[in-house]
Amino acid sequence: SEMNKLWVRMQHQGHSREREKREKERQELKILVGTNLVRLSQLDSINVNTFKKVVLPGILEQIVSCKDAIAQEYLMECIIQVFPDEFHLETLNGFLKACADVQQNVNIKNIIIGLIGRLAQFAERDPTGIPEDVQLFDVFSDKTAEIIQNRSEMPVHSIVALQVALVNLALRCYPTRSDFVDKVLETTADVFSGINLEPLEYNSETCKELLKLLKIPIDSYNNVCKILELPHFSALLDYCDLNSKKLISSYILQNALDNETLIDSEERVDSVLHLVSSLVMDDDSDSQGAKVTEDPEDFLEEQWLMARFIDLLKSEELDNQYIILNMAKKHFVKGGPRRIEFTLTPLVFAAYSLATRYAATRESDDKWDKKCQKIFQFCSQTIMILSKADLSELPLRLYLHGVLVASETKFDKAEGFAYDFISQAFTLYEEEISDSKAQLAAITLIMSTVERARCFGEENHETLRTQCAVASSKLLKKPDQSRAVALCSHLFWSSKPQDGGRRIERC
Repeated sequence: SEMNKLWVRMQHQGHSREREKREKERQELKILVGTNLVRLSQLDSINVNTFKKVVLPGILEQIVSCKDAIAQEYLMECIIQVFPDEFHLETLNGFLKACADVQQNVNIKNIIIGLIGRLAQFAERDPTGIPEDVQLFDVFSDKTAEIIQNRSEMPVHSIVALQVALVNLALRCYPTRSDFVDKVLETTADVFSGINLEPLEYNSETCKELLKLLKIPIDSYNNVCKILELPHFSALLDYCDLNSKKLISSYILQNALDNETLIDSEERVDSVLHLVSSLVMDDDSDSQGAKVTEDPEDFLEEQWLMARFIDLLKSEELDNQYIILNMAKKHFVKGGPRRIEFTLTPLVFAAYSLATRYAATRESDDKWDKKCQKIFQFCSQTIMILSKADLSELPLRLYLHGVLVASETKFDKAEGFAYDFISQAFTLYEEEISDSKAQLAAITLIMSTVERARCFGEENHETLRTQCAVASSKLLKKPDQSRAVALCSHLFWSSKPQDGGRRIERC
């Protein structure tokens, strides 16, 4: 007691010009003061009751009354370190009340975080060691809220750092209580709202702490569906700027891919795509309306991630899968011409896969045929959106792949859809593709698709192979014409060999 008083009085001795020197000397001498607490904690006569009724109240009274920031911070940290965890559990409320009474310039954040970390480790080592009447999370949550409210000068990043510690406590000690995690997120959002916080600039100190806070439940749950059960997660994400939102959105998608988390309902698809909307919507301006420069490599990486994620939008129930694809399309069509190339393409392939799955149920589902027709209508509309976005070669390939899927599924109107798809491919070839190499590649793909498709009747096949022959003969370069016509000859031989020979001779 006397040593602590002498240590505190040192700050008032000597000339004011030597204050910095005296503070340095005090920092060096504080180990002697801390040693007294160590010796006290080692006394055999000190038990929980003695500590609770005699030792701690006396120490805290000295700490609060000395009104010296250096002494208060150091001694509080010493108490946390030198006395057993069981002692802290029995005196938690009193210690936290003293934390609220120390000087405003004491770094109270580190003191509370240190105590939370120590007790969380204890709870992990011995879950039965926490008394039933000690609601660890509730005590820390309530007392931390009081301290934040009473310390108006506390930096925002320190407030968020305290919430980070609380989330860690909730997840480590109460892993099944997701409501505790959401309570921390709600408290943080309320603090931000109370100070009218603007969206945080990427790489600012507060933003770094906020990103840490948002990543903790993602890493802990390893299930994006559990994140959707936290109502205030998205509210807190709104306080991030565009770059920070993209970072968290990519983090969520990568976590889902790493853990192969299936998004198996319309509601979840809607929620998760709203959550990661910074990667779905084409938004190039920040909250102040200023233009945001975007790195092309980062953009590609984000969109490839989203394209891979679409494979997780999957339900074992086929009808539900169709609903999921429609919901995903509603979000992705808002993405603008740069993004739909990456998002609508895998969506079309997922729809083709669903048509194949429906075809496999023809014996058990008498409506499979109509369902296949709806899927091909969905694909036709989706590919048309890509066609209007000046992506000629991509929709051409999607149309041709659809022809082959229609040929394999063999539903009633398969020939009609296949013929329409290949006609659309011809239109794209004629109107959008002008490069000679691209023309040769495109007509080759069209001819190979007609060759492989087995759904066309003779009349439609005759029209298509004639179109292929005419298109081949109109290629710009003679060598390309020769190659294309030679390939086209297979279409005639595969149909009616006796007539095909004469047609090829005339060509």
